[in-house]
Amino acid sequence: MPTTPFADVESSEDHLQRGLNPRHVQFIALGTAIGTGLFFGSAETIQAAGPAVLLAYLVAGCVVFIVMRALGEMAVRHPVAGSFAQYSGAFLGPFAGFITGWVFWLELAVVAVADMVAVSTYMGLWFPDVAGWIWMVAAIALIGALNLMAVRVFGEMEFWFSLIKVVAILALVAGGLFLILRGEEVGGTTPDFAHLWSHDGFAPFGLWGIIMSLSIVVFSFGGIETLGMTAGEADDPSRSIARAVNTVPFRILLFYVAALAVIMSIIPWTEVTGETSPFVEVFDALDIPAAEHIMNFVVITAALSAMNAIFYACSRTMYGLAEQGHAPRVFHHVSHRAHIPVVPVLCMFVTGAVGIALYLTIEDRLFFFVAAIATFATVFTWTMILLAHWRMRRAMAAAQVPASDYPVPFFPVPNVLALVFMAGVILLLASTEDGRSAFLVGAGALVALAIAYAALVRGRGREAIVLDQSSGDSSRV
Repeated sequence: MPTTPFADVESSEDHLQRGLNPRHVQFIALGTAIGTGLFFGSAETIQAAGPAVLLAYLVAGCVVFIVMRALGEMAVRHPVAGSFAQYSGAFLGPFAGFITGWVFWLELAVVAVADMVAVSTYMGLWFPDVAGWIWMVAAIALIGALNLMAVRVFGEMEFWFSLIKVVAILALVAGGLFLILRGEEVGGTTPDFAHLWSHDGFAPFGLWGIIMSLSIVVFSFGGIETLGMTAGEADDPSRSIARAVNTVPFRILLFYVAALAVIMSIIPWTEVTGETSPFVEVFDALDIPAAEHIMNFVVITAALSAMNAIFYACSRTMYGLAEQGHAPRVFHHVSHRAHIPVVPVLCMFVTGAVGIALYLTIEDRLFFFVAAIATFATVFTWTMILLAHWRMRRAMAAAQVPASDYPVPFFPVPNVLALVFMAGVILLLASTEDGRSAFLVGAGALVALAIAYAALVRGRGREAIVLDQSSGDSSRV
């Protein structure tokens, strides 16, 4: 068999250890999908569609649920650490597994860089004389250390990180409703649900405005698929994954829709400029002392929470790719005591260092590259999940195996609808001025990965994967 850096990995000792309970699983998904985009990026979606952006979130939320149900059915049946990269490799072929895994890793890695930049920016409010790169180094050190501990410690920290964000959102919704029901003037306007339709209508930019906001909305939901990565380390994947898939998408959708509806009922959408966070404006309206500092703490926590979940997902993706023969063998080794894939976690330190270098050289353009790659990669990853699930169901039907315990309802109709939605978003990216750069960067990444596959992957890395049901292991044929 040819010898390459991406070769066989067979070891009875190199297995992850189960230690995530259902609470951990749910909050890991919340950690990646609710980040700085909601707290400071929501103004952009409001400006794109007006109050009708709520419809865009509802439509995208339905698609997210379909994607997560498809991923959940595969994860419950085959709880492996590599998640959808393994599923793509098993049901769509080894090249698809390679592409899916590395695209997802790239998506989260660049978002982690954005979160590092966010930490440095927000720490500047309290320590304006400290160089931003110092806070980036501190964030990498903290999150990297957490990810080198036992997975249960990581899960517990992510729970508390995410809980702070959830409490902040609930406080905004509750406080906003109080202002609306009180009906007293705030900042020159009286809070009222009528603001949702009284300023040039509910959809001031029509259907096109809703469509134009979809790419931003999809990016906001990106990362929720991290939930599938927990299957290899969940205490009871059948129960944990099923419960999380049924609840997490709706919770995230509720947080986004409820929070934005309250914000636009207090502050007319025409006055949401994006210069400050809408959350800060609402907290100021509640006359909460030091609202700016409270929200600064929340956003820093949100960025650290997202980094924490991203480090976890990226390291498990690399572990799974090594198991497939699509990454160096050393990525598959785990520590003897904590059963953590140490080298993949250390690689995230290197990724962080690259992010710091980019921050010091192209700070003004860094977020462009991050958004361009992540938006395209999110849609691509969701599409591969749906296609892999479809092929799994076809294979099950052909082999006349028993039905899944957690099937996608009304299959294949939901898959078709979701794939049509994905195609529409890709078309939107390719045909609009703002999205074309994202499309080109994403397409370029796919070409580069295809070249890497042809040049580096040999032997077992080009053989089909066979997943053992409910074993958490994979093998080759």
